[in-house]
Amino acid sequence: MKRVSMFAENSFKEKTLSRLLVHDSPHFKILNFNFKAGQELPIHSHDIEGEVSIAVLEGKGEFLGDKGATLPAGPGDILISEIAEPHGLRAETDMRVLVTIAPPI
Repeated sequence: MKRVSMFAENSFKEKTLSRLLVHDSPHFKILNFNFKAGQELPIHSHDIEGEVSIAVLEGKGEFLGDKGATLPAGPGDILISEIAEPHGLRAETDMRVLVTIAPPI
């Protein structure tokens, strides 16, 4: 059993998004990203099999997809996709998100 206090361990940074590796195992990886308003995780994909989830803990913005697709992203919203499907995120306000990747990359 393991407890991580990510709000205490990962603060916001002005110039770049802030990243904390919460957990890494052969089965899955969990990351916490903190975005200042206007920051983004550019649309990208990985040429492997697996799934990714991006859960919004606080703040609001947009999930980004292929060909300009966007979906609103607010507290409690979770994007779930194949990791090979293009995905990204843009923060309208300061945002905290939790990303789970299975299997880990």
